[in-house]
Amino acid sequence: MGFISKILHSNRRGKIEHGSIHKPVHNAVSFGYEDAKELALVFQGEKSGYSYGRQVNPTVSALQEKITLMEGGHASVAFGSGMAAIGSTIFSILQSGDHLVSSSFLFGNTNSLFQSFAAQGIEVSFVDATSASNVLNALQENTKLVFVETIANPRTQISDLEAIGEICDAHGLIYFVDNTLTTPYLYKPKTAGANLVINSLTKYIGGHANALGGCVTVMDNFDWSLSTRIHESYKKGIVVDWVVQQIKKKGLRDFGASLSPEAAQNISVGSDTLALRMDRISENAIELANFLAGHKMIKEVYYPGLPSHPQYDRAIKLFRAPSGIFSIEISEEIDCFDFINKLDLVICASNLGDTRTLCIPVAHSIYHEMGPERRRQMGIANSLVRFSTGIEEVEDLKSDLAQALS
Repeated sequence: MGFISKILHSNRRGKIEHGSIHKPVHNAVSFGYEDAKELALVFQGEKSGYSYGRQVNPTVSALQEKITLMEGGHASVAFGSGMAAIGSTIFSILQSGDHLVSSSFLFGNTNSLFQSFAAQGIEVSFVDATSASNVLNALQENTKLVFVETIANPRTQISDLEAIGEICDAHGLIYFVDNTLTTPYLYKPKTAGANLVINSLTKYIGGHANALGGCVTVMDNFDWSLSTRIHESYKKGIVVDWVVQQIKKKGLRDFGASLSPEAAQNISVGSDTLALRMDRISENAIELANFLAGHKMIKEVYYPGLPSHPQYDRAIKLFRAPSGIFSIEISEEIDCFDFINKLDLVICASNLGDTRTLCIPVAHSIYHEMGPERRRQMGIANSLVRFSTGIEEVEDLKSDLAQALS
């Protein structure tokens, strides 16, 4: 079946009670057992079942299965946010003395998180991942993992995904890819050899800015028996399940960054229209980027769908569409705050992936904490404004941008 058909009908394939086509919201934190031995087997991982709401929940499980289906993975673990998914997963599979290589073009909070890991003994090297040679040159004897985003936020650089995947495979490294900005509809990182894929469910997959969530999907293309980081008690069944248990126990359980069943339900329902929204959003983004690229008050437009983009050919080859994020640098004649304040239809808000078009002054908000030197290294100018394109009529959006620039 096609992407939309599979996702729309994934819940009801699980034989939901009363013929419901949506998995119901299960608010229970506790799950009772008539046989204490059965409860013990569930806790020991010998039998599937529900033990405690912080670790497992039927509504969350249904969403995890849906994301796994989207990504073509083996299993998924959902968390209360995308940042919780990244942090808990890396905490689960790395330890002090390990080294990871990361794209330097990184979401601000992920950058901050990796700096915190570095302070705890996990060495981090930031490189320009648009060229795989930079990743290769950064490898060390203690390198365990490479982390990249498909499309960088906010300057839209695209990592050399396939070549980096080949490097990771050749050196036995874990390849961890953030697929948030492309989503599994526009791109599946597994095709480039990714072993772990993260999606911030808050963004495009949920799509309506009404629920926080994150999810890591484990692929079946890495030999986890070679890892010395897997706890002995989780080495049961097929090897790929070892790391799934490790993430569930050492990450989700120990940190407690659980996804609520209410949020899981909102995200699941929102994800039904992911493909339709991404098609419309990408179409709007291309039109807006072209419109702004020709405007005399705009110095630069950063969007992978423009032929002027440094990784345009890569974007066209890899992605079904270049997604909905673009950024602009405004002429010195215009103050970025004045421009944003003049906008009427476009909302000044820090989220992305909403059905509504949003914008934000990047250097003064989500990247302010980095400081001017780090922003300079990342190419983030003070006049940079990031847009997350929505599904409005594109002519209305063009009119709003035109009146604000005038």
